[in-house]
Amino acid sequence: MAKDLQKWAEERGVEYFLISYTDLSGVQRSKLTPTAAINGMCKNGAGFAGFASYLDLNPADSDMIAIPDTESVKQLPWNKEVAWVASDLTLDGKLIEHGPRNVLKRLRAQFKGMGYSLFSGIEPEFFLLSEDGSELSDNQDKATKPCYDQLAIMRRLDVIKEICDSMIELGWSPYQNDHEDANGQFEINWGFGDCLETADRHAFSKFMIQSIAEKHGYKATFMPKPFMHLTGNGCHIHYSIWSADGTKSLFSNANGVLGLADIAFNFIGGLLKNATSYVAMTNPTVNSYKRLNASTTASGATWSPNAVTYSGNNRSHMIRVPEDNRVESRVADGATNPYLLQSVGLACAIEGIKNTLNPGEPLYNNMFVDGNDVECDRLPQNLLDALRNFENSDFIKEYFGEEFQKAFLLIKKQEWTDYISQISDWEFKTTVNC
Repeated sequence: MAKDLQKWAEERGVEYFLISYTDLSGVQRSKLTPTAAINGMCKNGAGFAGFASYLDLNPADSDMIAIPDTESVKQLPWNKEVAWVASDLTLDGKLIEHGPRNVLKRLRAQFKGMGYSLFSGIEPEFFLLSEDGSELSDNQDKATKPCYDQLAIMRRLDVIKEICDSMIELGWSPYQNDHEDANGQFEINWGFGDCLETADRHAFSKFMIQSIAEKHGYKATFMPKPFMHLTGNGCHIHYSIWSADGTKSLFSNANGVLGLADIAFNFIGGLLKNATSYVAMTNPTVNSYKRLNASTTASGATWSPNAVTYSGNNRSHMIRVPEDNRVESRVADGATNPYLLQSVGLACAIEGIKNTLNPGEPLYNNMFVDGNDVECDRLPQNLLDALRNFENSDFIKEYFGEEFQKAFLLIKKQEWTDYISQISDWEFKTTVNC
């Protein structure tokens, strides 16, 4: 049953709502609605010109209508007069099939129909920069191996603490904050949950982190590789499969390899088999491939994969099994669309289970040292190759649909064309080979 958001708001002192959606490029769009009008918006939706954002719509289309999902509502901890609510996109009374949140909900329903739920938790990395984004916010953060640097995280306690306190207030159960492997880079981890809830929290967290950073005079960026000499921003995701009602994990088997049940290996099989098809969604920008194909930084490792392999608790592989209750995919970066990231996991789980995919034996080597000697699929070298894989993929067509495949390609190819038109021949050759 939908919440009465006007009543909810009046109880909490909320005066305005951001009715928000995320477009195909991962950009969040909103309309600001006064509380007195919010129930009408929940009934009839908020109107947008769909062509004005990154969606496959044109100026002649009717208004795109965003219908708020009242279960997703969140009061802004840093500005309690405002609340945020995710919405589902419709056109002429029908769901827009390529709307990212609609794609996730459709795949989620399909997976539940098979008797399963996908749970997930994410690890979004970000840099704190100066207000204009030209340099790191902390000119004392210069260590060669800065990961977990105690002094560096304490120098940014004001920002990190407010973000973590906000997550506590929202009920997200954050459990650790750390300075990451690059100078100026941080990560905040919170509890796992149903994939739709995690996607909404992921979208909101990017808005929250950027807003709180601005409040303190800094700029937060999730850009995959903002500095060539520093480790990039990953967005590692931990997946597990549960019963449809979400009460029982189905992932573990004490007698299985790595302590995993067969269904977990089917899932890993799906993640590996389709990696070169879905990487355009998990790594959706030109800059993404500067992270995936980076040379070793001063810290000693890139921490990003470029080969399609899996292992146990070994961070040099694309898929890691840290414990018997989850698998971690390390390929996605900070530019990934929160809703498409979860959709990738669902589609791979569905295909893996339906076809009882077998990922083969895990590898236990150090891929950062001898990865070139391993015979396996490789991730694309650049966005153009990733888009070609995406375009020719039967997996994408089957699980995401032809309309989504066409729309995503249209948006991303235009971004690639715009990028190429603005750079020199030398820069182009560097980009496609980096």
